[in-house]
Amino acid sequence: MEVCIFFLCAMISVPGIAASVHQVKAFLNHTAYLSCYFPNSQKIDMRDLIVFWQKGSHRVVHEVYYGEEKRDHLSPEYINRTKVDMDKWTLQLLNAGIKDEGHYECIIQHKKEGPPKVIHTSECSLHITANYSQPEIAQLHTGELKPIGYLNLSCSSIGGYPEPKEMTWLISYENTTYKHMPHMDVSQDAVTKLYNVTSKLNIPVPTNSLTNISCLLHLGEQLGILVSAPLHIEIQEKEVEQVNINFSGPLIAVVVLVALLLGFVILKKNRNILSTNQSVSLAV
Repeated sequence: MEVCIFFLCAMISVPGIAASVHQVKAFLNHTAYLSCYFPNSQKIDMRDLIVFWQKGSHRVVHEVYYGEEKRDHLSPEYINRTKVDMDKWTLQLLNAGIKDEGHYECIIQHKKEGPPKVIHTSECSLHITANYSQPEIAQLHTGELKPIGYLNLSCSSIGGYPEPKEMTWLISYENTTYKHMPHMDVSQDAVTKLYNVTSKLNIPVPTNSLTNISCLLHLGEQLGILVSAPLHIEIQEKEVEQVNINFSGPLIAVVVLVALLLGFVILKKNRNILSTNQSVSLAV
């Protein structure tokens, strides 16, 4: 094993060995697959090979020593957490967590004559992903909205990893969409290392007949975007008419009252004229 550790730590400087870095993604608490990408074109027997994986420069993850798995030198955090599929030259890291993120190296040594010789190396970078909850919009104010007031909203998403890029708002009405990018508050749980994010929006109450507001959580180029359920704000025409009626009601009442008075005066005057005419006729 001491020879293996020596070659492992010094493998990058071994001439003729080119290490390629592969990006590996795994969901939180699922299995991560770390492959050696070894073609074994010469069909070398496993009993002539030493195969092991290491994280960083000193933590041994798994070792297959001349065809047999050895666990004597494993780092404590990987005991009973690994399986190997030698048909595919792949290590299975069980129950992968955020602490398992990092750089892994696979080294294969062949014992032909003399000490084992490195014949293949492969590197991979493990990235853990935890799904965020769907962004949810909530109203921060109480009571009815007033046309001249402000709309206070928050959008939140919890329990995700890695840290998202940004959170944006889309406000759409009359075939027009506006984008807002307010500050995003980010907090990380000290135990689980998962992130919670919140963004707040403060805008004047929309006066359009129908307004849709959505919140978008941008997770990165390869992780996509999460979209909230849209918030619909609709201004009913009856409400607008009611406002107008409330302001013009007293004026209409005054006009109607004046009209009635004028009608009464004219009617009384006509009756007086008619009575006078009838009196004249009788006198004749």
